[in-house]
Amino acid sequence: MFENLTDKLERSFKILKGEGRITEINVAETLKEIRRALIDADVNYKVAKSFTDDVKKKALGQDVLKSVKPGQMMTKIVRDELAQLMGGTATDIKLEGQPAVILIAGLQGSGKTTFSGKLASMIKSKKGRQVLLVAGDVYRPAAIDQLKILGEQVGVEVYTEPGNMNPVEIAQNAIAYARQKSYNTVIVDTAGRLAVDEAMMQEITAIKAAVKPSETLFVVDAMTGQDAVNTAKEFNDRLDFDGVVLTKLDGDTRGGAAISIRSVVNKPLKFISSGEKMDALQVFHPERMADRILGMGDVVSLVEKAQEQYDEEAARKLKKKLVKDQFNFNDFLDQINQIKKMGNLKDIASMIPGMGKMLKDVDIPDDAFKQTEAIIGSMTPAEREKPEIINAKRRERIAKGSGTTIADVNRLLKQFEETRKMMKMVAGGGLQQRMQQMRRGGGFRR
Repeated sequence: MFENLTDKLERSFKILKGEGRITEINVAETLKEIRRALIDADVNYKVAKSFTDDVKKKALGQDVLKSVKPGQMMTKIVRDELAQLMGGTATDIKLEGQPAVILIAGLQGSGKTTFSGKLASMIKSKKGRQVLLVAGDVYRPAAIDQLKILGEQVGVEVYTEPGNMNPVEIAQNAIAYARQKSYNTVIVDTAGRLAVDEAMMQEITAIKAAVKPSETLFVVDAMTGQDAVNTAKEFNDRLDFDGVVLTKLDGDTRGGAAISIRSVVNKPLKFISSGEKMDALQVFHPERMADRILGMGDVVSLVEKAQEQYDEEAARKLKKKLVKDQFNFNDFLDQINQIKKMGNLKDIASMIPGMGKMLKDVDIPDDAFKQTEAIIGSMTPAEREKPEIINAKRRERIAKGSGTTIADVNRLLKQFEETRKMMKMVAGGGLQQRMQQMRRGGGFRR
């Protein structure tokens, strides 16, 4: 996501490298390259031009401090303006009413049904609410079946009315059912079409008028680029929705929709979605996205993802085992599972400043830990508990059992030992002591 845009923006900032100050002459070429990079990323031309005009005003009005280079100053200005262009700050979802009703709209294939399941999971787990999903797509039977499967996955009931072809009636009956069963949140998944048409608009408008949702969300496929923005505008003119959801951001997307959709429809981008997993949904933070576009990473989101999987009691026990040098392969496997729960490995790594660029052409498959898990799975309980007993004969057996080579097993054992030493040093405060020793001994200087 945004990899090409990031590279092109970085190249545009290099134009100012070596310049003593920002002037109208040297900034013109930089802005020309920035505008070209945005248009290549499928950002609306008018939006790109307005953006670079705003950047120019800010840049020429800045007194560059002696300690800050012109290129660095331009990067900061572009970062701040990008964040502002995408909305400035995150916008929370409104959950008002008894029950709070959320209406999901969009074209067919945009990912509405999958998003409905993800949103139900997020509201249930993070906000502690009782959620009811409503199958309002009466034209595509597969949509009802899909919603039922997603509901089972996230532990949320799905309301259906087989045979009823009136989506307005289904939605009204679902709300009555929700009140009866004490559900305080209702998410209504509606039908989409292959293109915007009058019948579709009349139907979704009628559903909105009937259920009076506290939140109407328009779901759009980010891979459609500028078409996504145009479709959002058509829907907003008729539906007056409250926010936008961008799906399939893990696909071959240039990012233009994320950057320009706010300024075109004047409605906030509330969620971004990637992947099929039910936890692959994020609240959209314009400032964090601006950082990622400029290759600065997103450490805050990374910490939040880690905290979601954080178990304080388990961490306390792990620290105790590390200090006593009792960390074993069972604990190692637990740590792998915690990392896997955080999502796509390449996305996680890209949140670390500088890593996105380093991993640009590196393929990190979702099953990157598959071989490691197979090797550990081939160990006996005693071997997992006490790795030091794994001799040459045991290594040969483990390799055969896991379908790997002895070299693979040896490599894992070496990695495990290095990980155990480092984790023990961190847990026991030894890392800090070692750094102090190096300072005293001249190992490194501040």
